[in-house]
Amino acid sequence: MEDRIILLVEDNPDDVDLTLRALKKNNIKNKVIIAKDGVEALDYLHGTGMHAGRDTKDQPVIVMLDLKLPKISGMEVLRDIRQNERTSLIPVVILTSSTEQKDMVEGYKLGANSYIRKPVDFEQFAEAIKLLGLYWTLYNETVQS
Repeated sequence: MEDRIILLVEDNPDDVDLTLRALKKNNIKNKVIIAKDGVEALDYLHGTGMHAGRDTKDQPVIVMLDLKLPKISGMEVLRDIRQNERTSLIPVVILTSSTEQKDMVEGYKLGANSYIRKPVDFEQFAEAIKLLGLYWTLYNETVQS
């Protein structure tokens, strides 16, 4: 199942590093594509911009999506994912430090599969990433296009 791609949409290099360390620590060896802003995420998913020509039949098994992103917000990325037939069924987990109830409500209304607040403590963060990774890359059944 290592060929199943994780798309990590995160602009904070420290959070990218922590997520990658947590995945590695928990022996989750899936390829991780990192998008540093909303535009990069959508370019990857739609095979446009810097990812022009990418085979869009090969979509990630999960999108781990931060909300506070440059260029296009996480909510706009989520809206686009859900409105596009090719990407609408990709599981999206919002992984954010936002404690705003309105963000959680909007995320679920837009079709997020899960909303997780990033724990401050690395061990808690690693455990959250472990559970996310195992569930979405190993146990969850996905629709094949």
